[in-house]
Amino acid sequence: MKKSIYSMTFFALVLLVISIGCTAAELPNIVIVYTDDLGFGDLSIYNPKAAYKTPRIDRMAREGIMFTDAHSPSTICSPSRYGLFSGQQIFRSTGRGGGAFEGPGGPSYLKPGTLTLGDMLRAKGYRTGVFGKWHVGLTWYDDDGKRLRGGFANSKLINYEKSTPLRDGPNNRGFDESFITPNCPNTDPLYVYIENGMVEVPATVVHRRRNLPNLDGWLWDNDEGFMSVGYDFENADKIFYDKTVKFIQNHLDHHPDRPFFAVLSTQIAHAPVLPAEEFRGKTKGGPRGDFLWELDVLVGRLLDTLDELGIDENTLVIFNSDNGAETVHYHRMRQEYDHDASGGWRGMKRDGWEGGHRVPFIARWPRAIPAGQVSRQMTNTTDIFATLASVVGYELKDEDATDSFDMLPVMLGIQDEDDPVRPHLLTQSFRGEFQIRQGKWKYLDHMLSGGNRYSKGFMAQYLLPETAPHATGQLFHLGKDPGETTNLFFEESQKRKELQTLLHNLKASGRSAPKGRKPVGIENIPRVSRKTNNPPLQN
Repeated sequence: MKKSIYSMTFFALVLLVISIGCTAAELPNIVIVYTDDLGFGDLSIYNPKAAYKTPRIDRMAREGIMFTDAHSPSTICSPSRYGLFSGQQIFRSTGRGGGAFEGPGGPSYLKPGTLTLGDMLRAKGYRTGVFGKWHVGLTWYDDDGKRLRGGFANSKLINYEKSTPLRDGPNNRGFDESFITPNCPNTDPLYVYIENGMVEVPATVVHRRRNLPNLDGWLWDNDEGFMSVGYDFENADKIFYDKTVKFIQNHLDHHPDRPFFAVLSTQIAHAPVLPAEEFRGKTKGGPRGDFLWELDVLVGRLLDTLDELGIDENTLVIFNSDNGAETVHYHRMRQEYDHDASGGWRGMKRDGWEGGHRVPFIARWPRAIPAGQVSRQMTNTTDIFATLASVVGYELKDEDATDSFDMLPVMLGIQDEDDPVRPHLLTQSFRGEFQIRQGKWKYLDHMLSGGNRYSKGFMAQYLLPETAPHATGQLFHLGKDPGETTNLFFEESQKRKELQTLLHNLKASGRSAPKGRKPVGIENIPRVSRKTNNPPLQN
């Protein structure tokens, strides 16, 4: 955002506070629900034609703000999670892209010296916790003290005494408490629980997928590998939810004078599709619909718990996804249930097209966020960092969260929809290729999807004809061509060159966010008067 615009926004906030006589300065509790492979069309609030309903998440959106132009930093999970925790694109850590870890894969993408969300909020007095899928890399050692790489065989070589407490786990990256799995909880061995950097039950047995229910063939992508005795695949998200609630309750019992920050990192709706038993058969959308029903119920239970504990009013809850829907999920849901997990956008997980990275993003904070908002503002998961810094009054250094923009004025309802916070937005696809947005213009610095192959199998039916086969990149105007069907690489060469230059400069400069970001601060955030519990959504 330009400094003049930011100054006007800050001044408007101050005037609002003075005008309503609000001087409250109590920092909010903060909860992030971070979902897995949840496409733009996977919630009924975003997709009225969904094969099932998600009433509690829909209600959460009605009670706060939902973004319709929100994006994950990457089209796969590990790089996007780096973006959440660091406020940066993955190439800031790796130099290009970043794969998803398996086995004892590491070290962490969150390098020493990188300011994390946990670090930032702890500096403002928060107690912090993360529960569920971690998947940004961990360092493990063998008997000789040699760092292990990922893979099935290396899981057997872990020396847990030498490896724990983990050198680069959550407790060394800004979190006071943690209960995590190193990789995708039900997909990628190593299958172990890690609590506060320690593995109580090492992985000593081999998981066989035949031991799990194959619900209508949805057990796809459940890899066999080393696991802990007692590891529970079917109740993974219920376990993560219970750990999150326990953290909140213990915090209120023992630290009532401090705010808390909790991340509930679910595995829904990643493959394999394994809803807990109590949720099976609850929808008309098959096992995956039931899986999304489980997510909806758990979010509802979380919101109810906050209310029962008397902290709902001043708790900011953010809901977001790490990338679009998985290929097999997208295909089966379309063919069998007439459900479009990408919500009409082209592509899916791994792709640089919109379906790969356009995701749900909802925020609810009864004390401060006016209900019933729908924002067209362009935003990225990386923006959560600067937004929370703005809430708590943390002044970010220019070298911190270098791809993070402050979306708080949008959430507060004081930013004009026609006055974009972001002049541009970066995303990266499966192989690390870049995509850049500027207004409605989108340039992909590669040909094809940047992720999935559409040349054979069921993917071939989703292949669109290439309208500029000799181009080296793709240029689309999403306002006129939201389906990304007509490549304007040659026809709009001036715009293409402009975006190519902008992309080069943003990569070379080491940042895409503005310098000199100034937080709003809780003392300048007015209270919202709630007139109705469930106002209609307003565009």
